[in-house]
Amino acid sequence: MSDKRFEVTILTHFCKGCGLCVEFCPEGKLYIEQKPDMRGIQAAAVRADVDCTGCLQCATICPDAAIEIVRVEAPVST
Repeated sequence: MSDKRFEVTILTHFCKGCGLCVEFCPEGKLYIEQKPDMRGIQAAAVRADVDCTGCLQCATICPDAAIEIVRVEAPVST
């Protein structure tokens, strides 16, 4: 089992809901919200029950730089 995991954050104030990130995520970590936000945008969102592999495809394809991916190291057990 890997000791690395990745945390995905959607910067909703930049997201225009184009869905490219959803199409390109091989793990199905991302989806488009059903309900529009205050701007009328159905923004991308992150599924908590799906692991991110850190491939960066979603962040690379996003035309608005609305996705942040951070590697989080698991604590070392003693």
